[in-house]
Amino acid sequence: MATSMVVPVVDVQSNNFKEMWPAMLLAIKSSSFISLDTELSGLGNRKSLLAESIEDRYKAICHAARTRSILSLGLACFKKLEDKADHTYFVQVYNLTLLCSEEYVIEPQSVQFLVQHGFDFNKQYAQGVPYNKGNDKGGDVHVINVRNLFVEILRAHKPLVVHNGLVDMVFLYQSFYAHLPEKLGTFTADLSEMFPAGIYDTKYATEYELRLTASYLEYAFKKCKLDNGRSIQAGGHGPHVFLEFCNYTGNMQSYVDYRPCADGHVGGATDVCIQFSAYGWCPNGSQCPMSHDTDLIIQQDERTKESKRQKRKRKKKQKGPQESCEEGLDAPPTKQAHLEGSNVEEQGQNNGVEKNCTSAATEMTDDLQEDSCADAGSINRETLGASTEEEGAVPSGAQTGDPSALAVKTREADAAVKRAEAGTHRAGFDAFMTGYIFSYASSLAAKSEESSPGKWLLGCLNKLYLSGKSVPLHIVKSTFSKSSKAHMHKMDIVWGKRLSNNAAPRVETMA
Repeated sequence: MATSMVVPVVDVQSNNFKEMWPAMLLAIKSSSFISLDTELSGLGNRKSLLAESIEDRYKAICHAARTRSILSLGLACFKKLEDKADHTYFVQVYNLTLLCSEEYVIEPQSVQFLVQHGFDFNKQYAQGVPYNKGNDKGGDVHVINVRNLFVEILRAHKPLVVHNGLVDMVFLYQSFYAHLPEKLGTFTADLSEMFPAGIYDTKYATEYELRLTASYLEYAFKKCKLDNGRSIQAGGHGPHVFLEFCNYTGNMQSYVDYRPCADGHVGGATDVCIQFSAYGWCPNGSQCPMSHDTDLIIQQDERTKESKRQKRKRKKKQKGPQESCEEGLDAPPTKQAHLEGSNVEEQGQNNGVEKNCTSAATEMTDDLQEDSCADAGSINRETLGASTEEEGAVPSGAQTGDPSALAVKTREADAAVKRAEAGTHRAGFDAFMTGYIFSYASSLAAKSEESSPGKWLLGCLNKLYLSGKSVPLHIVKSTFSKSSKAHMHKMDIVWGKRLSNNAAPRVETMA
């Protein structure tokens, strides 16, 4: 079944930041939860980011956050509509192009990837919203800027949703809040007070709650959307996810990028890239001769899963009821299998090749590639899917079997697929996909009565996914750690002890 939606993403830069400020504040304050995503200028030494010690890993991410910058910030606000069907959300999505006012490192690898996927560096340097990192500078608390937008997110007391979000949280803290604390325990203590409504990581939820074959962003989003659509069409009982969007008119339309997302393979290569299929990232990028079509990957995974299920069913009949208790393999992949370096152990075979990860190091490396501007959610193949037939129009002879016309059709179809694969890297759309996964997982939890009214995914509350680890990072304030001084000072400002609640921020001049 093909389901489609068009997601409006509002572009925000220096020339319309002031204009969009009231709308963004209203969206934040009225939301039920907020999802965020970032695009970064780099992550630094990958080996350090894979350190066995989580404390060492945190220090490496801190070094990256202090020396690199956030290039764009995605913000998606999901408001649950109580007067509509269960789990109906009004969604507003913003993509903020940013420009750090301080010197920062930008890695060639990140530049190359972002350019390949449509990121406009000319636009960023010409119209990026400026911001300063670390602690507040003089007058920051009185200015309409990105730092105060982050403060408004904290004041809203909403659940925060991220995907593979440890790196995001470290960068957000350093870029818009205060200087990072030296110890991980202090950092998690600060976060627990900054977000009292909780932090949720959809990569952790995908592995532990949804138990999907793969957990990279685009795969999880499309699989959730596909399953939700099937359930609605089948008239299944229980909650489903329904979305409503703003109908932008007038001058606002010039700021909106409409992102079509429809299910269905767009054509081209049918041999799936095993690396991309498992992790949503391939070192060959758009030059890979194999397909990176997530819809096709999901189709093959489902066929493989059904084939295995039928095979086990036949074996079960042959063995008899006395051995049926041994056939527990019909369940989704186990949590342990995922975390031992096999995100895709159950994905099965594509063209006779088992998608099987051989080590936790491989998983961690690819998770970092996903986090370092290589999140598969950015590769939006649907963008050109609807126009493939128009752009790939062939001579009328193609309908009569003309070999030359068929060759033209084949070449143009392949070109369309490559153009679609290049996509457009959008932090805003990635934030939307993150929020959609969370809303779908929450609907399943409500259906199975695993959550209480007013609560979300309790099993995922304040747990950030850690690559290659069997346990997540818990966002709690332990009895052995204290909040940082910079955080305590900042919280005084957030809750108005140092800034009158009636004092309105002044407008900052965007140079």
